[in-house]
Amino acid sequence: MSNKPFIFKQFSVNQDRCAMKIGTDSVLLGAWTSLKTNPKSILDIGAGTGILALMLAQRSAAELIDAIEIDEDAYEQCVDNFEQSPWGDRLFCYHAALEELVDEFEDQYDLIISNPPFYSEDYKTDNGKRDMARFSDALPFEHLLDSVSKLLSKEGVFSVIIPFKEEKTFIALASKFKLFLNRMLYVKGAPTSETKRSLLEFSFRESAIETQELVIETARHQYTEDYINLTKDFYLNM
Repeated sequence: MSNKPFIFKQFSVNQDRCAMKIGTDSVLLGAWTSLKTNPKSILDIGAGTGILALMLAQRSAAELIDAIEIDEDAYEQCVDNFEQSPWGDRLFCYHAALEELVDEFEDQYDLIISNPPFYSEDYKTDNGKRDMARFSDALPFEHLLDSVSKLLSKEGVFSVIIPFKEEKTFIALASKFKLFLNRMLYVKGAPTSETKRSLLEFSFRESAIETQELVIETARHQYTEDYINLTKDFYLNM
């Protein structure tokens, strides 16, 4: 896991103080999330380095882009990354737990995005911070969806990435909070590998579900055209 800054085309992200380093998941989610509704306000839940908020600052004209991060080191790093970016005046990070934001916040967001901690497997490592960043008991899906249903505006969109094996549970839970699936993307590392991730987009409106599949590479470092097209505004080598 690299502690070096991650350099994108329009911004760079320091990650030496964050338990969870920048990976493909965040970049995929930040690039895939729809901006068709022209959101004026965006919230990134569990911001880590701030990568998702930064990507959406690059892609959108949203005036208000908030992030929330509970871990102190990650929060401080996120603030630094925001300040060093070209969009510092539009980005703000709260050092708080999600329930605090739900309790205190009057306004609602047009777009909420999250790459939540989701390793609900039974093992824990010796690194408590990394565990908190990775394990769903730090932010259970039900708590996340309940909070989103309160913070999302009536016409708003919620975008999330989760393990494929958790998908059915997550969609069923979402419907309990009147959040309906509108778009989804299945991600596979290679043409023959199993589906690893599901990118899901929800709103309060029921619709036909737009479903796509993305294969990342055909061989080691031989990226597919779909993957290049999705990420080329961000990765230097695309």
